[in-house]
Amino acid sequence: MKWSWSLGRVAGIEVRVHATFLLLLGLIAWMSWAAGGTVQAAAGGVLFLAAVFGSVLAHEFGHALAARRYGITTRDITLLPIGGVARLERMPERPLQELWVAVAGPLVNVGIAAALGLGLHLAGVASGGLWQGGFVERLAWANLWLVGFNLIPAFPMDGGRVLRALLALRMDRVRATQLAARVGRAAAVLFGAAGLFVSPMLMVIAVFVWFGATQEAAQVEAQSALQGVRVGHAMTTDVRAVHPFDRLGSVAELWLSGAQRDFPVVVHGRLVGLLDRAALLDGLRERGPAGFVADAMTRDVPAVAPDEPLEAALARLASDGHPVLPVVHAGRLVGLLAADRVGDALQLQEALRAAAAAPPARRFAAVSEPWTEPVRP
Repeated sequence: MKWSWSLGRVAGIEVRVHATFLLLLGLIAWMSWAAGGTVQAAAGGVLFLAAVFGSVLAHEFGHALAARRYGITTRDITLLPIGGVARLERMPERPLQELWVAVAGPLVNVGIAAALGLGLHLAGVASGGLWQGGFVERLAWANLWLVGFNLIPAFPMDGGRVLRALLALRMDRVRATQLAARVGRAAAVLFGAAGLFVSPMLMVIAVFVWFGATQEAAQVEAQSALQGVRVGHAMTTDVRAVHPFDRLGSVAELWLSGAQRDFPVVVHGRLVGLLDRAALLDGLRERGPAGFVADAMTRDVPAVAPDEPLEAALARLASDGHPVLPVVHAGRLVGLLAADRVGDALQLQEALRAAAAAPPARRFAAVSEPWTEPVRP
């Protein structure tokens, strides 16, 4: 995530903090100082916020460690002003597994609140409530608030995933997601209406929930469309390759003359690197048109096979940060996979399936077979 800094790794998972989190710290410090009038009050407010976000971090680790149990890795956890985000490689598709991963985070907060409450009880501390209690008591209440908020049955909160998992026990995942997304959007409308009379923050939450529910539904529908689709169905085979000793100026001319923006670097049919649009522009700025491709290209570029599932290849494309992935068969380049072309390829496949299902009188000759043989670029 851009504008975030690494705080280190815990249990093999990188922990990051977003730059905007510092703005929240400053805001809390100012509000606490304005309310208490002392530096100690400001420091106390910042310390309490840090403790709350420590609970948020523990919440996200609950999700991450539960997902690890099912073989799902977590790329990183980032702290934002609105909470924490654990970037799981994927969500489990089995309903019971998704249910456990979703509730693992709130269960961590329940455990923290119970431990703090037990400690207060054993110490004989009288209850002062959420706002009037001491530091530890307010932290316990904050953890219970985190549980209640996250279990609202609306994406992207944990409650939305719990609802989807329960629905998926009785219906297919796509239908379950659609119903859960409708509940989420209905909750967003209620939050927005309440925000007009109670607090503008509810309107912010409403927008957050509405777009989260919409995005989750679209993502699952896209995943459903990708089932059974291979890289060979979606890759581009009409690819212009370049040589390491080609000049950057000549590659720029290729860029201007056609639609291709990313160029595999090939020697005797073997992939040796990739010159994407960003690397080409950087190379032209630093070395000029006379510079060599070898000086600007990215080496050791990950490649995919044409028979690999498209969904897994797209996940790699997103995680690696490359605009395209070379497609290699038997050690030779056979195409490029670009995320911005996948939608077109899926629409084409759908049209071909519709043509194949049409009556013979309406059926036109079309190449509908998937990729079978390598295409020499």
